[in-house]
Amino acid sequence: MAITAQQVKELRDKTGAGMMDCKKALTEANGDFEKATEILRKKGASVAAKRAERNAGEGIVLTKLLHAGKTGIIVEVNCETDFVAKSDDFVNFANFVLEAVAENEPSDINNLLSQTFNGKSVQDELTSIIGKIGEKIEISRFAIEKNENGLITDYIHHGSKLGVLLVLDGVDQNIKEEIMPLAKDIAMQIAAMNPSYVYREEVPTDVIEKEKDIYKEIARKEGKPEQILDKISEGRLNKFFKENCLFEQISVKDNTKTVGDLIKDFNSKHSTDTKIKLFHRFHLSDEQK
Repeated sequence: MAITAQQVKELRDKTGAGMMDCKKALTEANGDFEKATEILRKKGASVAAKRAERNAGEGIVLTKLLHAGKTGIIVEVNCETDFVAKSDDFVNFANFVLEAVAENEPSDINNLLSQTFNGKSVQDELTSIIGKIGEKIEISRFAIEKNENGLITDYIHHGSKLGVLLVLDGVDQNIKEEIMPLAKDIAMQIAAMNPSYVYREEVPTDVIEKEKDIYKEIARKEGKPEQILDKISEGRLNKFFKENCLFEQISVKDNTKTVGDLIKDFNSKHSTDTKIKLFHRFHLSDEQK
């Protein structure tokens, strides 16, 4: 049977697939709209299977704040090329994922894929976008944070390839506006300086021992006496903490103070007890911590 342009348009509007793909599916289905939709979904699944081993190192990071900063969400959705990452179809899908996470609060990626948003299955939308675009696309990670007694803020670096979600504890809600500039500065600090921990007390013992062993070996090769190797390694360990622990990092906005100093100054000025609780830093294709 002859397939009309109107039929092709209707199928395209429903599925988002390309015009030629829609025409081929309708022709194969003899004009049966539901069968043609199923054919397109199978095509998407087939493309996904073929692309499974490809590297999806591009994409975008998105954040969303809810409930007056009491809830924060960050997601990373990946694709293969920067060209696709900037396309409307991919950006719309990533935002769909963000909203699906916000509404369903899934426990992990598999749980998210089994959810729906606005009547649409996340798994089906993923399969569909893969079939339409023809690249490997994956939802690589997300985080949801809630804090009733604090404040959550976010930062997305230009280009949406790097995002931060920062959780503060002990925020006096009466002066929330006053702390926002500091919170934003700390989120930008995390983006720029890539700390691994908030406080030195969080650094695992095995990491500390490994660092100390490395510093001792370096000092030994430099010809330092064996009896002072411990002292040298402790000194270099302090440098490690200052580079890798957010609280001890030198502020990128004021190099005369650490991030910890800025928080202490704020607390002193406002008689508060604000603390950094945790952060998430998503940078495209980073090793997930």
